[in-house]
Amino acid sequence: MKTLFLLGFAIVLFTACNKQEKRYTQHSPEIDSYKKVIEAYEKQDWNAMASYYADTSKILNNVTIKEAQTVAQLIAQNKEDAALFSSWRYDPESVEYEMVVTDKGETWVNFWGHWEANLKANDKLYIIPAHITARFIDGKIVREDGYWDVSKLMMDIQEVEATKGIPEQIKEH
Repeated sequence: MKTLFLLGFAIVLFTACNKQEKRYTQHSPEIDSYKKVIEAYEKQDWNAMASYYADTSKILNNVTIKEAQTVAQLIAQNKEDAALFSSWRYDPESVEYEMVVTDKGETWVNFWGHWEANLKANDKLYIIPAHITARFIDGKIVREDGYWDVSKLMMDIQEVEATKGIPEQIKEH
């Protein structure tokens, strides 16, 4: 009887442990979606990229919530930025993804990578480490926060502007 009770208790304990929800993973549908967002960004396929965002998404790239962009504003900014560069991509060797579920039950995908781009004005290669985190609800991105340092790039743009002159679109950045 005692053995039967212990066996039953062990089965209940084992079953309870297996029902625990995954709070961290490197493989999920949300990660697969975010990989497609990055791929669309690299290819400058703005329609494909936008399809992964909710209509009400807030984009916070190096800004606070008060200065958040809409998806339309993000795409317009990306189009302007793309005109400044002869190429851009994330170095595949530097890219990492993870998904976490917070204590509040929020699903976030974290992305790290080294952004590489050649500025047309000086043909210089820039390598900028970036971190982006995107919150998903029902398979769509509802918020995206991006963090990177473009100070060296901006100083070089100012230098090129001072020495060679730069088109008006760059001056607005």
